[in-house]
This record gives sequence, C-alpha cells and structure tokens, in this order.
Amino acid sequence: MLNAKENMRECIKKGGKPERFVNQYEAVQLLFDPRALHDALLKPGDTMVKNAWGVYNSFPKGTPGQFPVQDDAHLLIKDIEHWKDYVTAPSLDFPQAEWDMMKAAYDAVDGSKAYKATFIAPGLFEQCHHFLRIEEALINLYEYPDEMHDLIKYLTEWELRLAELICDKLKPDAIFHHDDWGSAKSTFMSVDMFDDFYKDAYKEIYGYYHNHGVELVIHHSDSYAATLVPDMIEMGIDVWQGAVWANEIPDLIKKFGGDITIMGGIDNKFMDFEGWTDEDTRKASTMVMEACGMNYFIPCIAQGGPGSVYPGAYLSMCNNIDKYNEEKFGMPVFDGFRLPHQIMF
Repeated sequence: MLNAKENMRECIKKGGKPERFVNQYEAVQLLFDPRALHDALLKPGDTMVKNAWGVYNSFPKGTPGQFPVQDDAHLLIKDIEHWKDYVTAPSLDFPQAEWDMMKAAYDAVDGSKAYKATFIAPGLFEQCHHFLRIEEALINLYEYPDEMHDLIKYLTEWELRLAELICDKLKPDAIFHHDDWGSAKSTFMSVDMFDDFYKDAYKEIYGYYHNHGVELVIHHSDSYAATLVPDMIEMGIDVWQGAVWANEIPDLIKKFGGDITIMGGIDNKFMDFEGWTDEDTRKASTMVMEACGMNYFIPCIAQGGPGSVYPGAYLSMCNNIDKYNEEKFGMPVFDGFRLPHQIMF
C-alpha cells in the first residue's frame, strides 16, 4: 500500500496509478528558512506591523489573513520612477546557527512519507503590489514598463540568492511558493502582459530549484488562472495549488493532465463559513472528487495552506475525504500531516 508521499507522486506523474485521492496537504510538510526568525508573523487583531521589506501590514479580526496598509503615510513606493529610493532587499546573510535550527526541523520530517516543502511568500507580483497599491502596480505595467521590469529583476535576483541558500543549506524536495495572479473570475493581467513581465523571471527561479534537487514546485494562486496554465507548465510548476472551481478544472485536467496537477477545487465559500456543517464539507469534497478523478488532481481547500478561516472546517473535510477513500477504495489511510489548529497564509 502506498504511503501519502508515494500516492501523491503517483497522482502527479504522467500515467501514474494512485491508489486513492490525495487528502489535501497530507503529503506536504510546510517548512521555513531563517527569514521566519526575522520577520513578523501576524495574528488576527495585529495592526501596523512593519516587515523586513518596510511594508506595514495589518490582520483585522474576522478576515482570512494579513494585507498591506497602503494609505499615503504608509505606502512604501511613493514614486515608481524612483523606486530604488524606497526598496531595499532584506539581508540573507543569516548566521549558520539559524540555518542549523531550521535544518533540524527538516531532518525531523520523515522524507519517505512527505515532501519537505520550503514555504516562500510573497511572490513577485504580490511583492510589487505590496510595495504599491494593486491598481498602481497594474497601471504601472502600462505607463512605466521600464521601471517595473527593473523592479521585477531586482526581486528576481534576490529570490535566486534565496533559492541558492535554501537548496544548499536545507535541501528540500519541494517548494511551496505563493503568488496570486487573479481574482475569482479573471487574471489580473492578460497572458501577453504576464509573459512580458513575469514568465521569464519565474522560469529562472523555478528552473534553479528543479536543477538543484527540488522534485516539486508547488505554486499557490487561489484564483482564476486557467489561461495561464500553459505558462505555468513552461515555468516549471508541477502542482498548481489554489485553483478555484471557476477554472473549469475537469477541462484543465483533460487538456494538461500529466504536465501539471491541479490541487484545489474546493473554494472556501463552499464550506468555510460561519455555521458550516460536516454535510457542507462532505458535499464540497465529494463534488470535486467525482468530477475530476484521482489522476492529476488533489482535492484541497483553495487557500494557501492547511487550515480554514472557521475552526474545524478543514479537519472536517479531511475526515470526509478519508471516508470517501475508504468507501470507494477500501483504504482508510492517514500517515501525513494534519494540523488541529488554524493556519492561514
């Protein structure tokens, strides 16, 4: 019988033979690098916390996560033509003791049963609109393309240095990289504009990871991004996590299965709300499993990490996926990672 990691590998590989549905994040252990020791992790209710890039963030109670504070007084880049006056990349020169501390967490994970995935956020586009307001970040692609290309190049070079350190010192076999590229209904930019500004940068970053021991690149974008799937494949993304149901996921699997795996389909609005019930999580998970099948698809909450906004909803869905696997395939298997508290990214 396949364990969680083996079953996920079979789900992903072309012509693989998974024995059951991969149950959300059961085969992916999210891990960190020393940046986590030097940057603030906000809790609900925290306000006006400045991060290592100089961006102020707040996490209002009752919301899914933190977001930049972007009034005139706290916006980081006040003039895109002079962005270099405002943006200074955080140092990555961490003491060896901090790398050793993080490596101990990686070593504690049984790599035969789960992917050791370094968590990286925000991504290139998100970083741009954290520095700027999102509407300004998008408008600047039209009005100040040279400056935006230069800013993205600066961020890419920093990420490549981070990738070098992660691969050398932590040796993960997966990365879990955030960057939201759309809303619930559309991408934030056209495919042509995405190609112009972001595709080559990600090809370089994800290519580095693949060339230095990382088996899986898992990219999170809890959005509509179906039109970018050919780009995702070209960029080296193995698993797109966060695909909302509006992407017409069964069609994506038919067209691109074997080249990319879709991990998502269960929008938070289907089962992660006040007053949710086990029946809500059962319906949400069953619907996507029966529509998509086991190959190249992992039923998963769309948000970018294990957990749910409303306590207990994520675990309820895990339990219902277990029950479905037992009823359909006779395999009540769980040997992965399932966290009883809320983790929101």
